Amino acid sequence: MATPEKAHLVVIGNGMAGARAVEEILERGGDTQFRITMFGDEPYGNYNRIMLSHVLAGDDAVRDSNLEEIYLNPLDWYEDNDITLHAGVRVVRVDRFSKKVYGNDGTIEPYDKLIIATGSRTFYPPMDGMWVDDKTLTPGVFGFRTLDDTTAMLDYASGSDSGRRTAAVIGGGLLGLEAAYGLLQHGHDVHVIQSGPILMNQQLDEEAGAILRKVIERMGMTVHTGKRTTAIRAHGGGVSAVVFKDGSAIDCDMVVLTAGIRPNVGLGVVSGLTVERAIVTDDQMRSVDDPDIYAVGECGQHHGEVYGLVAPLWEQAAVLADHITGVNPKAAYHGSRIATKLKVAGVDVAAMGVKGPEKPDDEFVRFAEPKRGIYKSVVIRDGKLIGAMLLGDVKKVAFLTQSFDRGLPLPEERVEMLFELAGPSEEQGAAEMDDAVQVCNCNGVSKGDLVACVRGGEHTVSGCMAATRAGKGCGACKPLVKDIVEWAVTEGGGELGVDESADWYVPAIPMDKPTLIAAIKEQNLRSVSSVLAALAPEGEDAGSKMPLTSLLRVVWNGEFVNENDAKFINDRVHANIQRDGTFSVVPQIKGGVTDSAQLRRIADVADKYDVPMIKITGGQRIDLLGVRKEDLPDVWADLDMPSGYAYGKSFRTVKTCVGTDFCRFGLGDSTDLGIKLEQRYQGLESPAKMKLAVAGCPRNCSEALVKDVGVVAVGEDRWDLLVGGAAGASVRRGDVLATVDGHDEVVRLAGVFMQYYRENAKWLERTYDFVPRVGLDELKAILVDDRDGLVAGLEERIQASIDAYRDPWHDGREPSGPGQFADNLPLVPLPIVPVRRAPDGSLQASSAGRGPAASGPFASGNGTVEEQQKAGAQA
Repeated sequence: MATPEKAHLVVIGNGMAGARAVEEILERGGDTQFRITMFGDEPYGNYNRIMLSHVLAGDDAVRDSNLEEIYLNPLDWYEDNDITLHAGVRVVRVDRFSKKVYGNDGTIEPYDKLIIATGSRTFYPPMDGMWVDDKTLTPGVFGFRTLDDTTAMLDYASGSDSGRRTAAVIGGGLLGLEAAYGLLQHGHDVHVIQSGPILMNQQLDEEAGAILRKVIERMGMTVHTGKRTTAIRAHGGGVSAVVFKDGSAIDCDMVVLTAGIRPNVGLGVVSGLTVERAIVTDDQMRSVDDPDIYAVGECGQHHGEVYGLVAPLWEQAAVLADHITGVNPKAAYHGSRIATKLKVAGVDVAAMGVKGPEKPDDEFVRFAEPKRGIYKSVVIRDGKLIGAMLLGDVKKVAFLTQSFDRGLPLPEERVEMLFELAGPSEEQGAAEMDDAVQVCNCNGVSKGDLVACVRGGEHTVSGCMAATRAGKGCGACKPLVKDIVEWAVTEGGGELGVDESADWYVPAIPMDKPTLIAAIKEQNLRSVSSVLAALAPEGEDAGSKMPLTSLLRVVWNGEFVNENDAKFINDRVHANIQRDGTFSVVPQIKGGVTDSAQLRRIADVADKYDVPMIKITGGQRIDLLGVRKEDLPDVWADLDMPSGYAYGKSFRTVKTCVGTDFCRFGLGDSTDLGIKLEQRYQGLESPAKMKLAVAGCPRNCSEALVKDVGVVAVGEDRWDLLVGGAAGASVRRGDVLATVDGHDEVVRLAGVFMQYYRENAKWLERTYDFVPRVGLDELKAILVDDRDGLVAGLEERIQASIDAYRDPWHDGREPSGPGQFADNLPLVPLPIVPVRRAPDGSLQASSAGRGPAASGPFASGNGTVEEQQKAGAQA
């Protein structure tokens, strides 16, 4: 008997709500009932919006453009589940009578069941000067809702060398404070502007809001409350100020709008669905107008409520999946009790229920310690907890959440609810906590989910986090997740497993870096493809290609096999890709010292190729921005200057002051020493970028104290050599490795340190993480005292790398393949329809009938979809 044809389920929205609904459907066997097609307005896979604040702040998990952590479902998840994904395609209309959806690229898909999960968008309040035209914001004005918003803000913030130093964040809620905190990490002066009197007024009362304000101001932000912004001034093509209703103004270079969100309901309106604040649904999350259309997440309205938090979204998705699959046709959503635990701008906040007493007999207990930034309160009615608020100290959140959700009996001494005098302590919490208590609000993970994961055989904390996604959102629950996993493993009579993968150099090969290097040498593996074929149990892996390319260059110097598809676009074309798909060209100017002939040559090239921007960089170089891909070989030829390596994971530049040449304070010739360092070590491959500087005296004008390798004159030709400094999103003063005499000894010891770092650091591990991990005393013993007899070998190997160096702008003028310098398409990939496995095992996307193939950082005619997806986020 023929197998009945599956019904077609179409999901509009590939965000957290849409993807979660599909996951829940698949868990209930929906793959046997439905053929699934998804549309995503953004050209990416499903990612965690909660992590965008971490991206903006430059947190460790997403440092150096490693954005893999924010993705919830990689592209192979869609293929593995036989889901057709239209990425970057916006649905513009639903014809309910013919049961078809229409995409803005011409795609038409019929459906049997339809889920609308279009989420929400930034609310742009009416302000003069905000818009250039109906669709274009004034340069320097940003929303903060999507990955594109975040990367645009980062690009703009990185232009601070040109004078952009002040940001105005309009909106003092959760998003506003997160945006403000992120920009603060990039060295901006930040003004937080709140129209009401209280920060985070949705979660906090007046007293807690005042304490939070003091905490925020101590961080260095300026807070303005009771200020309504009415206009944005622009000057010279960008933002210059924000203006308030009272006529006052704040000068600024950047404006971030976080004054609220609005449900994306335009599709519901044009499709004839009932829309109030959002698409109106019944208890099964169906539209009240059409039993075959569901709405879930922020675009849905249930009993008058529209929820903007993740936990209700998970509950809605579970009910929808129960109903649509028939697992439980009577499943019903009855609203959510909101309990949130967040880390806002580095401050722990938890809130649930009402903020304060609402009836005469309500009990209200609170504790405040403003100097420490701590506030706690509980509201009790008829012996039940109906509200709680914690700021700065959230140790009791598990107990309070359990009491709020489950209506548990409360201690007679109510103040005990705020301190470690009642309920389970932090250590006891894992054992005493009910299985139903939600541990990770970001991803809807309960204690029971974690315990089940452990009972299923996973005995490592990282494994449980990966399997359940607990701790993969804001990260505030990670300590509790660790406690629960450790307790569950011990309770089951097992031993906590060691996460061996934490020491692997690349995800695909179960070896640490020394073992991997030894295997590469022993088997004479000289290409990325051969390494993966020989050593990776699962074969090709996109996330391993770039670090392996770098490692092979270190191991084999000039004798490795170059494979373009294993390199990021920047390394393929030797220039830095920009947001619009053009490139940045930075020629080498050793030590920041140039002459009139170089300047004329750069000016002539800029005129000849219509370069839209010429910028002096923070590293004392000249950057030509906006160069077209096809012009790159001619630009290099006309410049006839070496590469400045502003794009690679490599030795970058040596910044110098004028030293003894002109400065009356100079103790050492920093300019000459900086040039010697740059000439010797230019372009050397490394696990992460290396920035250097030389200062002619301790006044540190060249910022040598905060570089990966810094050199500071402390006497006549006597120098402190510092390592492990940082001055980006993280700020760290370098450690003094040694004090030496003479230029030659500085150059030698700097090279010894850099080679040891090249051979022993993890991929993308900057020196400011590497040095503390190894330990300064250990580095001194190995590199200065030569305790282990390694120095001669390090000197020999770095000399071999120097001898093998070839300037890529000279050797790379002739294309290595037909696509290397082909006209570059926009960076944003085109729709992926659908994802398929190619004969060689790589994932690829068919573009038939959809226009040109996807372009992006790995797209040169031979990049896989995984590579394009990951690199698209990295760019």
